[in-house]
Amino acid sequence: MYNKVVLVGNLTRDIELKYLQSGTAIGNTAIATSRKFKGSDGSQKEEVCFIDVSAFGRTAEVMNQYLKKGSKVLVDGRLKLDQWQDQNGNKRSKHSVIVESMQMLDSKGDNNGGNNNSYNSAPPQQNNSYNQQQNSPANTPRVQEQQPSSIPEIDIDDDEIPF
Repeated sequence: MYNKVVLVGNLTRDIELKYLQSGTAIGNTAIATSRKFKGSDGSQKEEVCFIDVSAFGRTAEVMNQYLKKGSKVLVDGRLKLDQWQDQNGNKRSKHSVIVESMQMLDSKGDNNGGNNNSYNSAPPQQNNSYNQQQNSPANTPRVQEQQPSSIPEIDIDDDEIPF
């Protein structure tokens, strides 16, 4: 089975960062995405979707450090079904996304230093060795072919984002 989700949107709230007893960071937030389309009567309509997202480890810490409510972000992860019982005993459920990698998309000169800043769950030493290999002229063609799960470029107009 294959469970992969790629979302581009704006954060609806600041990251809520917590730490487990083991020291692992957990960051929770939500993303708003939108879709514009023409209705059956020919009028322009917009559909907005709010999705809860959770990140773990260094990814959660980086998100907490550089992102805030309204930040534009691309997240790559997997879909998860959360189920619980509310105070009245009713069964409740919702889908959320567990972030495996993320890319900051804000083009402003904010704290993130520009656009195309990406981060994934791999330890920093693995990322550094990958970057060194990629910058080496002899290894460039081979590394590009073996690039780990690259995130596809998505052409989205700023008018399509609800914030």
